[in-house]
Amino acid sequence: MSALSTPSSRPRVFTLAWPLLIELSLAVAIGVAGTAMAARVSDTAGAAFAVTIQISQTLFLLFRILGSGIGVVITQNLGGGRRDVADKVALAMVGASTWLGVAVALLAFAGANTLLHALQAPDAVLPLATPMLQVLAPALLFDAWNAAMAGVMRAHLRLRDSLLVLAVMHASHLLLAFPLMVGWGPLPALGLPGYALALLLSRALGLALHLGFWRRSLGIRLQWGDWWRLRRAPLADVLHIGIPAGAENIAWRLSFMASMAVAGSLGERALATMAYVQQIGGVVVMCSLAVALAVEILVGHLIGAGRLREAHGLVRASLARGLAVSGVMSTAMALAGPWLLGWFTRDPAIVREGAILLWLTVVLEVGRTFNLVVINALRAAGDVRYPVMAGAASMALVLAGGSWLLGLHFGLGLAGLWIAYAADEWIRGLLMWRRWAVQAWVPYARAARRRLRLQ
Repeated sequence: MSALSTPSSRPRVFTLAWPLLIELSLAVAIGVAGTAMAARVSDTAGAAFAVTIQISQTLFLLFRILGSGIGVVITQNLGGGRRDVADKVALAMVGASTWLGVAVALLAFAGANTLLHALQAPDAVLPLATPMLQVLAPALLFDAWNAAMAGVMRAHLRLRDSLLVLAVMHASHLLLAFPLMVGWGPLPALGLPGYALALLLSRALGLALHLGFWRRSLGIRLQWGDWWRLRRAPLADVLHIGIPAGAENIAWRLSFMASMAVAGSLGERALATMAYVQQIGGVVVMCSLAVALAVEILVGHLIGAGRLREAHGLVRASLARGLAVSGVMSTAMALAGPWLLGWFTRDPAIVREGAILLWLTVVLEVGRTFNLVVINALRAAGDVRYPVMAGAASMALVLAGGSWLLGLHFGLGLAGLWIAYAADEWIRGLLMWRRWAVQAWVPYARAARRRLRLQ
């Protein structure tokens, strides 16, 4: 039986969203703490930290090819009462994550300098950013495993167990990062590579905890062959969802990285300002993302159970609440902007420009909520190609092209980048909402239900 077998048994979005929100809050807190520690060294170190983290996050998006499909396929199978198929998918994801994680780690280590040059990283930033990225490389393999295992646990509605793993993992990272970065007793001061080493150790601890919860909570025990074996049938189902969904994420990230190259050409101060504002704005993003992930989980279960009308109502109500929350929170962040920016820097020019960007973030984040909530719902329903086709042109022309046009050609600097970001989010968000409102996703949801019946 599915966990959502009756309407009365269905968890509310908030019930699932709050553990996800805490998970995301911890991740943002680690990023803020890392940025603050790097900024205490110098604004150049803060810029190096920002560029390196952006590259690692871009490489992490390759795992989204698997991660986007894992949750949808498992939730649909659980909703349809096929736990056996869901377990096969979970085991297949471990082997696939090994191969993909190794490939990404090798790319980050061997191509660190090339990747940084591609982002137009200033010469002063390179000596700090290159070793940090190389130490981060092996952590990407552990991130691949942890992301897959956490996705499986969320699909099984084991969000509190997943939260506990993330809490321990991020807490250990923070506890290790400070002494490794600045030195403590016999430990030498490693600077930015110390942050990366702490991340690696915390991810190894997270993997050990995930393995324990898989055995205890899900009854899934990994054998040696599961770590490297590629199973074609489960992978095909996941990639059917994951490739288009991952392509949408990768297209956005590549366009965003192009805008970061524009910021890099504006100098170290612009990169530092961008990093500080994004860390503050990340608080708003995580709230919308928590709602979006909760919606995806519930919609996947409802589609598997054939309850399409409930899924439609759930998305409409969740989107309205998400828009209200993102609007209120982004406005609060903008009002507190000068004070919040003072945590990172004493440079009055950075504080002044950052405060302007935080007001532009109000418009940006409300538009982004459309994408996070509705695209995740479309994905859970099996409608994964439209977001890529509809969004690719906007990402390339409005996000990347608009960043260059407004930021450099018209000389608006970072404000031009933020205007381009907001325009792209609103265009794609309204397109996604129209897709959901006219119920163009229904044939895909019915097709997913038919596949479950055939299995």
